[in-house]
Amino acid sequence: MKLEDLISLMKRRRADGLSYSYDRFRVDPAVALLRWPDDALEQFLYDHGDNAAFVDDYGSIDLREITWRLETIPAAAFHGMPTGASDAGCIEEFAENPVYWVGRRPREVGLHWEEHGPWLRPPILIDRHFLDPSDNGLQVVEGRTRVGVLRGRVREGLHVAPHHQAWVARP
Repeated sequence: MKLEDLISLMKRRRADGLSYSYDRFRVDPAVALLRWPDDALEQFLYDHGDNAAFVDDYGSIDLREITWRLETIPAAAFHGMPTGASDAGCIEEFAENPVYWVGRRPREVGLHWEEHGPWLRPPILIDRHFLDPSDNGLQVVEGRTRVGVLRGRVREGLHVAPHHQAWVARP
């Protein structure tokens, strides 16, 4: 199953607007078949499953082959971690002004960074092997702002935890 196989579901979701809630989406038979954790399902499919650029970047992946794991990753590993080709450079843009981007979020996001040093919601990463069998490492799928803020906070000497959790798609 690939993103294109979910086009009719995504069209229904968009057509119904707010009435097509995440709870309704997650129990659709096609989606439930994946057995993904809610956080990964919401950030990957519900939020972006029909975004043209997202489909360009991740449309070749067989979604049934993904196993999600909540992993703890050193903060340093996020430096230089790429995102999809359609969003190349955006992490660096967010990193240029981390205080601004945190300020655009609810107050508890900023407080959490100050008090604890990581993000509130783990971002979505993918093993680059899915995209190119000869490649390795991880790529940011969703959470580009969060990763940019982390990079910017490190650069500016602001509080950052040494490790952060992320949902990682593995074969």
